[in-house]
Amino acid sequence: MANGGGNMKESTYMERCGICEEKKERGIHLYTMFICCECEYNMIHTEPREEKYQYYLDKLKNINQPTLFS
Repeated sequence: MANGGGNMKESTYMERCGICEEKKERGIHLYTMFICCECEYNMIHTEPREEKYQYYLDKLKNINQPTLFS
């Protein structure tokens, strides 16, 4: 069956990461927060003694903030 000569393009849904605040296509949802794959990987591989650890903790404190839908 022909599809009109063009390739069917997958529609991509982008969400804003709650950590890096960039729009990304792939990631996880943790309660009300979307976390992109890159930030998830970085958080998992950050040791508590590292400076970035506190940054991630501060960002994750926003997880209980209600999501605003417009």
